[in-house]
Order: sequence, then C-alpha cells, then structure tokens
Amino acid sequence: MAVDSDGTEDAGWEIDPEDEQGAAVLAALGRQLRTWREKAGKRVADFGVEIGYGEDLVRKVEGGKRIPRPEYLDRADRALGAGGQISAMKADMEQARYPKKIRALAGMEAKAVEIAIYNNHNLHGLLQTKEYAAALFGMRRPAYSPDELERILSARMARQSIFERSSAPALSFVQEEVTLRRPIGGTMVLRRQLERLLEVIQLPNIEFQVMPTNREDHAGMGGLIEVLKFGDGSAVGRSEGAFNGRPVSDPKQLRILELRYGTIRAQALTPWESRAFIEELLGET
Repeated sequence: MAVDSDGTEDAGWEIDPEDEQGAAVLAALGRQLRTWREKAGKRVADFGVEIGYGEDLVRKVEGGKRIPRPEYLDRADRALGAGGQISAMKADMEQARYPKKIRALAGMEAKAVEIAIYNNHNLHGLLQTKEYAAALFGMRRPAYSPDELERILSARMARQSIFERSSAPALSFVQEEVTLRRPIGGTMVLRRQLERLLEVIQLPNIEFQVMPTNREDHAGMGGLIEVLKFGDGSAVGRSEGAFNGRPVSDPKQLRILELRYGTIRAQALTPWESRAFIEELLGET
C-alpha cells in the first residue's frame, strides 16, 4: 500500500489523468468533505489525527487529488456526524477509482444481452481468477505502480459481477489451447484458474470452446475478436485484425466480425469436448 508524504499509511488512489468525468466527481466530493469539516470547526491536521490519516492526505482528498478508500469515508462520516451522507459517496468513489477505459467497457458489458469473444494470448478478463490476473498484469513493461496495479486488478474483478446479474447475457467464448496451458503465475495459479474455469462454464448462459493448436485452417489468425449486442438491436465489435483494431458498429463491418467468429466456433472443439479437454488438462497440471 502507498504511504503518504508524512509517513502515514495512504488511504486512496490517484485519479486517471484522462478521466474528466471521474475528476469532476472527485472534485465535488472534496468540496463536500471540506464543507463538512469546516462546518464542524475542525482544522485539517486535527481532523486527520481524529480519523487516523495524515494531514497531507486529507488535503489531497479535499482538493480532488486523491480517491479516498471506503474506510476513509466511513471514518470521516462518523467524525463529522454526517449521518451516513459521506459514507453514501462510496459507490461513486468505487466507480471513479477504475480507469476510464475499463469503466466504459464494464458499462457496455453490463448492458449487453449477447457477448461473443475469441481470445488468443491469455484467458479473457471475465474468466480470470484474481491470482491469474495479478500475475498477468505483473508482467507488463514498463511495470505498473502498486497503486495502478491495485486499481486495474480491482476493476477487472468487479467486471465479473456480470455472472451474478438476474438477466445475465448469453456469453460465448473461444480460447486458444495455449491460453489454457501457459502457466502464468506458476503451476498452482494455473491449476486454480482451470478449476475456476470449470465452474464458470457450467453456467447455463455460457458456451465455452477451445481452439486446438493443431488446426490447419483457422479463421482467427488476425487476433482477438469481441462482439457485444444490446437489447435495442444495436451492437459494437472490435478485432485486432480488422478496421485497425477500432470499435465498429456499422452493420457491414459487424457482419465481417460475426462471419469470422462463427467460422472460429465451427473450427473449435465443441463445448462438451472443450470441457473434457480442460478436465484432462487439470489432471495433468
């Protein structure tokens, strides 16, 4: 965990510099906290001591420079007698802490009624265990700072709430065989990942297939493909190997992605064969 400039334990995260909306929410929170504190007649230093955090951090939070952790807001609420009004801001801060791009992706996933995904380098984020994701993010060069790593990891895990939705979308995954064999994080991390995968693919709204490495004909050599469809009939998709990797929503372009994905599914193992493959692989791990 990060440490504040006065040596005390830090209780927040840095805001994504590209996230104007998140910065605005954070600035509004800071103003409210400062108003509550001044109304209570408490100086910054004294207030910091009372809630157990350094003066420098209190100033950063009130200045909209630092996203406070949930426990910070709870302590501030009690110290200022806010009756839950400050603690109620935790939901907004939970969203603001996630990087802008990840929050936008999670928002689209939350609205989708169908999601189709082909992945060729690693297991898709919706399928990852926390340990697997941490090991994967830990490989990045240049490396993430501890603060960045924590924020991105939390955001990835939060996206998996999609499985708990009362009206969960229909999910289709095709994963390259190598993504199930590569021991990212070590053998035990891979083993727990395979166990988690077997749990997830049993859900009634999920179809999971493995693309064997020995396929001579493969429609996915262009790289990752994702297509999300929404209740109003609209859709958005992207592929590393088409349209310069940018998201597309034009029906003609989407048809190309769906054609490729449909061919990939036909070339992959069936869902039943894929489950048997994972079980066999788990036995070997």
